[in-house]
Amino acid sequence: MIEHLVFNCQSSRVGPWDALSSAPEDRRRRTGVREQRSANRAQIERRQNHNATLKSSIVIRAWRRMLCNVFGAIEAWFGTISNWTRLIFQLLQQREQRSILSIKIHKHCVVELFADVSRVERAIESFIRYLAVERGLSDNYQLSTQRSLSDFASWCARARKVNPPSRGYGAAGPPSFRRSGTTAWRMVTLPMISEYLAEKKKAGLSAASIKLIVVALKIFFRFLAGKGEIERDPTEALSLPRIERYLPETLNEMQVEQLLNGIDTKVPLGLRDRAMVELLYASGLRISELANARLENFYPEEGTIRVIGKGNKTRIVPVGRKACEALACYLSTERPKLIKRRSGSEIFLSERGTKLTTARIWQIVKEKARHAGLEKNIYPHLLRHSFATHLLSNGADLRIIQEMLGHADISTTQVYTHVDQQRLKAVHRRFHPRA
Repeated sequence: MIEHLVFNCQSSRVGPWDALSSAPEDRRRRTGVREQRSANRAQIERRQNHNATLKSSIVIRAWRRMLCNVFGAIEAWFGTISNWTRLIFQLLQQREQRSILSIKIHKHCVVELFADVSRVERAIESFIRYLAVERGLSDNYQLSTQRSLSDFASWCARARKVNPPSRGYGAAGPPSFRRSGTTAWRMVTLPMISEYLAEKKKAGLSAASIKLIVVALKIFFRFLAGKGEIERDPTEALSLPRIERYLPETLNEMQVEQLLNGIDTKVPLGLRDRAMVELLYASGLRISELANARLENFYPEEGTIRVIGKGNKTRIVPVGRKACEALACYLSTERPKLIKRRSGSEIFLSERGTKLTTARIWQIVKEKARHAGLEKNIYPHLLRHSFATHLLSNGADLRIIQEMLGHADISTTQVYTHVDQQRLKAVHRRFHPRA
């Protein structure tokens, strides 16, 4: 140790005792430097913490001011909403108390007629319940009838076709008017209905649409007359408009084969789309019947399916062999992958696991026809027409076709005989040498 110190001292030209005496001073100096550095670091940290605290306090004050402004705006907004709500509630209260219809008498006098609109609406709703419960008509027919009747009632009030009450009873009318909700319907006459239908025709409504309105009015007033709420049916002498019968469009057998073969079953949902088109053509289903077809109503062993048609009428329809095979492939392969938590027992499901809508089925048929290269306008009901026409042209009995299509009247099915005759005439003109 001493030799090492001596060697170091000699090499640095410092005596050994001087080296030993300077060691404590170096240690003290280094210690002081370290203490000074630590003090400097502590001071820097304190300054940084102070700056961060200032910044956070500034940010907090800014957020506080912003939140105060936001809550103030929300409070003002809620105050505006409450004022509007109070105003709307007052208006609704006034409307519930009475609805005022202004009727001009002569040219200058105006009287107010308190029309009990709710009773008119209740009469219509009672009739719609009768159609649903006792007649068992479809929901779409009920909605169409209710729309027609409500529009006619609005037209009567708007066109001031309801006679004003006598002056002796004041604006509210005679006691019978106040008590009976059907007095307004008793004022309806055949000329009023004819004028209403004439306005609809001028507005551009087709004869078929006007016929639906006439039928709705006839069965409604017949219902009121049967209940004794009106003395005489004003539509008794009203005749139905004559509509032009159009022959339904059809596909020939080669076009149907082209449509079916053009569906690629290897793409996602290809098996489902092929099974839908096969079932539409094989059984002649309506698009609503296809959308509502359920698993428990399909009997693959028997080759039949039970569907619910118009007016909630149930019928059993045969399913062809190829359609059964397409359904079996879809039910065993694709449908299990489409099932979600909210899925029902409908046969055909969407990607979300819900029942396919009629609009979506329409789109799918259009898309597959376009991919197959068919230039003709293809839609689901066209396959139903083709189903009936091909059965008839191949010798099927008209009554059997009526049962499979679910027609209530044979005259509806007879239109396909005209289609078949038109096709025979076309073939005769094309191939006979002296046609």
